[in-house]
Amino acid sequence: MSKPLPLPVWDRQTGKLVRDFMDDSTATYESRPHRSLTQWLQSHPAYDWLLAAYQNTTFSARKIEPFIRKHDIDMSEFEPVKYRSYAEFFERRFLPGKRSFPSAPHEMGAFAEARYFGWEKLTENQRFPVKGHSLNAQELLGGVDRARPFVGGPILLVRLAPVDYHHVHYPDDGTTLEHDRLGYRLWTVNRNALQNQPDILLRNERYINILMTANFGRVGFVEVGALSVGRIVQVHPIEKPFSRGEEKSIFRFGGSAIVVFGEPGAWRPAEDVVEKTSAGTETFLRLGEVVARRAG
Repeated sequence: MSKPLPLPVWDRQTGKLVRDFMDDSTATYESRPHRSLTQWLQSHPAYDWLLAAYQNTTFSARKIEPFIRKHDIDMSEFEPVKYRSYAEFFERRFLPGKRSFPSAPHEMGAFAEARYFGWEKLTENQRFPVKGHSLNAQELLGGVDRARPFVGGPILLVRLAPVDYHHVHYPDDGTTLEHDRLGYRLWTVNRNALQNQPDILLRNERYINILMTANFGRVGFVEVGALSVGRIVQVHPIEKPFSRGEEKSIFRFGGSAIVVFGEPGAWRPAEDVVEKTSAGTETFLRLGEVVARRAG
């Protein structure tokens, strides 16, 4: 088993660099998951279902208070609910008004409260902070025709840690053009792991939506299950139009990831996200904070 490594994360709101590491979830930070027998076993969907069965029991609720204290979670931001299981706590919701999306049409709000990498476009020889072929649009989206509109366009890679709010929201008004489900295994998806096993995102279970948005054009939106997250629940009916900030889906227990592809010249990730990405550092954004802007 490889050594778990903390990840550097820039918190935009506090203006501080932190080391992201949860010592009760060390496998999430494995640098070489393909060398870990434990992770190989945990990556199987059967493990996810067994873990989910426990997390939904009332017995699991005893983990909630220690977890809140250990990670200093401000529960005043969330709905005042008595959680009957750890799974219910994991899916906690913000109080109305605690988060909001930009009103300016040209600003894209962060669709998840999470850690972001962003590129105006990938280069063929990219190696750091993740190898370029980790984000192969054709493989991630499941076909050359789906990927063609996004060649040379902007990309966001988003990582949700177990401590995070795990509801995903739409970045803009629009409709869903296509949807699909691919993949099988559930490997960890952080930067360290992608350096050593760059095809992780291509093998993990993932939900694919091609969105047509009002202000940012066509968007490839890929929700990727990760270690202990095999159940990505789509909340919004696929056939219905969606609104900016509306809830899209829920990641059930564990860490997870989202990859978003844009058309060339349609939008650009926020400057601080691009700057920190070039330094190999993720940017932690709260739900609704500006993550990108429409070009021009």
